[in-house]
Amino acid sequence: MTVQTPAAGETTAYAAYEEHGSGWVTFAGIMLMIVGTMNVISGIAAIDNANFYVGNAQFFFSDLNTWGWIVLIIGAAQLLSALGIWARNQFARWLGVLFASLNAIAQLLFLPAQPLFSLALFTIDILVIYGLIAYGRHEPAV
Repeated sequence: MTVQTPAAGETTAYAAYEEHGSGWVTFAGIMLMIVGTMNVISGIAAIDNANFYVGNAQFFFSDLNTWGWIVLIIGAAQLLSALGIWARNQFARWLGVLFASLNAIAQLLFLPAQPLFSLALFTIDILVIYGLIAYGRHEPAV
């Protein structure tokens, strides 16, 4: 079985698709870095019981301090995943999907403390998941 390579100046349909999706993957990496940074900052603030959280918020389980640690750890993992996505590492791409999904769930559970901020981060997480799944590198069919 021989594999045809395109002549100079020609592009295959797969190469065009790959190039088209690279913008979404870069966008997802940047957004993952921004969300990770925001999670680290808000996690540190929650651990320190900062005053910009809603007072006397009732959580489904545990308290603001515990949620601060959860968000801080997820944020650090998102930062590392974003670096791997920029390096075009497939394992980092799937870790990015995993941590964006975990963060989306965590932000919904963190709603009592920061309603609008949590919804904004939830929305960005959904966009990151879409970009990484829909436009991540696909292996061409032979």
